[in-house]
Amino acid sequence: MINSRSLAAILMSDTEITRGFCPGASGIDVKSPPIFPEATDLLSDHDSRQQPSGSKGVLILADGSRYEGILFGFESITEGELVFNTAMSGYQESMTDPSFAGQILTFTWPLLGNYGIIPGISESSRVHPRGIICRQAMKIPDHRNSIGSIHDFLFAHQVPGIEGIDTRSLTKKVREFGTLLCAFGPIDKENEVKDRINKMVHPDTEDLVASVTCQESIILNPGVKNIDGDKLPRLVVIDCGIKYNILRELCGRFEVVLCPASTKFNKIIEEWNPDAIFASNGPGDPAHFGDAKIARNTLSSAVKADIPVMGICLGHQLMGLAAGLRTYKLRYGHRGVNQPVIDLETGKVHITSQNHGYAVEDPNKGMIGPHPSGVHSEASNNTLGADFKVRHINANDQTVEGLDLIGKPVFTVQFHPEACPGPHDASPLFNRFSDMVQLFLNSNIIIDGSEV
Repeated sequence: MINSRSLAAILMSDTEITRGFCPGASGIDVKSPPIFPEATDLLSDHDSRQQPSGSKGVLILADGSRYEGILFGFESITEGELVFNTAMSGYQESMTDPSFAGQILTFTWPLLGNYGIIPGISESSRVHPRGIICRQAMKIPDHRNSIGSIHDFLFAHQVPGIEGIDTRSLTKKVREFGTLLCAFGPIDKENEVKDRINKMVHPDTEDLVASVTCQESIILNPGVKNIDGDKLPRLVVIDCGIKYNILRELCGRFEVVLCPASTKFNKIIEEWNPDAIFASNGPGDPAHFGDAKIARNTLSSAVKADIPVMGICLGHQLMGLAAGLRTYKLRYGHRGVNQPVIDLETGKVHITSQNHGYAVEDPNKGMIGPHPSGVHSEASNNTLGADFKVRHINANDQTVEGLDLIGKPVFTVQFHPEACPGPHDASPLFNRFSDMVQLFLNSNIIIDGSEV
């Protein structure tokens, strides 16, 4: 399989872009920004379409639970960690979110695919969950911009789906007993499905970040300027599996350099001399010893060098580890566009979009709502050279949702402020970071991240 973040990007010509993803195209004075593949490009290349066969399928959970359904998409056996998403819309964005790598995604909303698949709204170049589970998959979508059904989309990306499942029962099981491994496939291959479950290794043991990060560094909007003709600050983005719309938001405020998660701090400084650093969302265990650990060390070095830093989702967790806090697996995680978060500085509640299965422990309360497996990182020392405070907490379960570093132009949030899909309550956080970077550059004085 081609790496989903491959930089087989082409340079933009003077012709209109009708496909692909080009976050730097609208920037002032930007010349020849790179274009990346977008997940619907593959669907556009599949001229022949066929309806699902209607074959029966079977879903087997690691605890022995068994569900029968109907297969759609690419009909084969698949396996992964069973998780659920509570969003009522935005299924295309969720299916193309790299943070779902290694997982089998259940949609709790009973009807999936009613408005079809729409070009230009995918969050990456491919479908990342290893399988899709739903109550009912819409065979003939109804939207003027749709270019195919969810079945067509999954088939083009060779990802299996199964419908006719009692998703309410499945979700209640996960909420009560925690996420667990599962596999599904054709019912006539049930023994093989069971065998896959028995031999399956948990995806979190894999270096999932390495499977979704880009392959080489590249400037997305070279030479971009603001409306006054001044060059925008240069931002290095550590790509742990970043969503496309986050890059859109950042390219409107910075000259953005996208770097693989494995890029070490000294190389970033020598090659790109950034004004600020951003750590993205991504899949898997933040305490993994692979690319995630390298990214964590980069963040720690950046903070100690007094470089402004923002982290979201996995980037937030990596900063938490660097601050000496443990990360731990949640019972069932936060996945949806309806997650309430309290800003402890302002008292405001923001409804946010989230997709994570791990959390940063509370410095006072410890691990809140842990998974029955007890998976967590080891205790470590604060390597940031700065103290921190909890800025945001989840209103439902009180888990940590954001950190501010004291005396440093640095903050992190657990949720996705770009809101694709989801509400826009938290989108001003990009402005907060942009203002923080500009103030830091103008004054060259270290500021408290909570003051901006």
